[in-house]
Amino acid sequence: MQTFSRLLMAASLWTLVACQTAPPLPPADALPAPDLTVQGTYPPLEGRPALSRDAIDRQVLSHLMTEGEFRWDMVDDHTRWSALVRTDSIVSIGYQPEGFQGLAEHIHEVDVQDPAWRAVREALIDFVVTQTNLRNGQALAARDLLAFGESPLPYFNIKVWDYELLAQLRRMKVVRYAEPMGYGTETDFSRSESGCDGNPAENIPPADYTTIAPGAKVSWNFASMNIQGAWQQSTGNNITVGLIDTGLSPDQDKLNGGFASGYSTNRFRQKYGTFVTGWWWWASVDGPNDDCGHGTSMAGVIAAPRTASGSAVGVAYEANLVSYRGTDDVVINESREKDGVSDALYALGSRSDVRIISMSLGDVFYSGQVNDAVQYAYNQGKLIFAAAGTSLSWTSWWGVIFPANLSTTVAVTGVKTGSSLQRCDICHDGSQVDFVVEMQDANDANRLPITLAQSGDAPGRVGGSSVATATTAGIAALVWAVNPGQNRSQVLQRMKEASQFYPSRNGSFGWGKIDAQAAVAAVQ
Repeated sequence: MQTFSRLLMAASLWTLVACQTAPPLPPADALPAPDLTVQGTYPPLEGRPALSRDAIDRQVLSHLMTEGEFRWDMVDDHTRWSALVRTDSIVSIGYQPEGFQGLAEHIHEVDVQDPAWRAVREALIDFVVTQTNLRNGQALAARDLLAFGESPLPYFNIKVWDYELLAQLRRMKVVRYAEPMGYGTETDFSRSESGCDGNPAENIPPADYTTIAPGAKVSWNFASMNIQGAWQQSTGNNITVGLIDTGLSPDQDKLNGGFASGYSTNRFRQKYGTFVTGWWWWASVDGPNDDCGHGTSMAGVIAAPRTASGSAVGVAYEANLVSYRGTDDVVINESREKDGVSDALYALGSRSDVRIISMSLGDVFYSGQVNDAVQYAYNQGKLIFAAAGTSLSWTSWWGVIFPANLSTTVAVTGVKTGSSLQRCDICHDGSQVDFVVEMQDANDANRLPITLAQSGDAPGRVGGSSVATATTAGIAALVWAVNPGQNRSQVLQRMKEASQFYPSRNGSFGWGKIDAQAAVAAVQ
């Protein structure tokens, strides 16, 4: 590990990332060693055992009910340490040089290799390693504790087992957050409950789709948003949509060799993976392929090609698609999923060609690390859509989940057919919802939109706020394609003005359903 004196020899200067609200700092070669002084006191552990999962969950539930969200800074050191004990002990540590201000507005300008930032990171890692060895009589190195490698954003992941060490980290001026990474109430749920399917649907009636040239199937719910009408003016050409999900099936030709076929030529599809198979520094990326089915379904909704094969066509069937496998399922509850989603957000945020990011996933737990990555992509001008929430066993009562509840994302949920809006049976709603998509028949809960299955031309079905989010991301691509010179705010405003409640907002459903034809027609 580099020492602080070696770091000071680097060529970059602090002034590259200083913001207007931050006080001026001395040149890099004059910076003192980072101050890791512990501010204040903390209660001793005094032999208290770690809380049980049930006890931790009760605290989480209480805060969700009273505050409307859950963040780890809402609970004490003992509860945080207990969450580490009950999971993989990985802590996400957000850092910044002492005196730096306005990180949210300037995170896209930060160079973590700058001496001032690098010094803080290295000092904190040294502190964790040294204290871990002192307290446990071990001789561990940084590589034995660090997880997932070095991030280009100002956070790192490291193993912490000791209560006092966690309490001390929380009280340092250079530490923005120190959060358990792997704790989540959904860790024991089966993957079928976490949005994984992807199988072809059986006996889809003709009323559930319209066949259009050259033989593609249009999902029945597209009509309620006038998507086919919008196609007269825009099909999403030359707009690139980023998708963060469970990957793409290698067996679905429409997302591989057949992506640019039929009426969907002259476009590209790229697929990557940021989800890893382990947490150690040598952990390998698991690849871009989908073994869940959810990512394939979302990709189909957004941009499936318009072909003669009888498969389902996507909303923006001429848009480009860049897919990242960031998760194993739709709940961002494992350490490696939070890291995978963060890495994918950074990668898509760094691409100038990506305009839109669609995330049909989330959790009831706020993550400082994921928020940093969302903020980075947002600061790069990306229009980020996130699912308001689809009910699993533990969240069936809950409102808008993270990261859809952030001001930097656009929250979308699903509703049933009918003039009076009702959320779908498994959809979340609330004041943070921005748009809704009609995606469930009020008289038949099993009548859901069609999309691509894991393989073949026979469509599958998909529901929840997931399909609503992907559909809205596709509509955004239609609007942006009419005039690629628009910025994010202009595209979002067109979508709002073409929605059913504009200029007002509904308390549970935001601006309501979007008329895609009106949205594209309004673009100058």
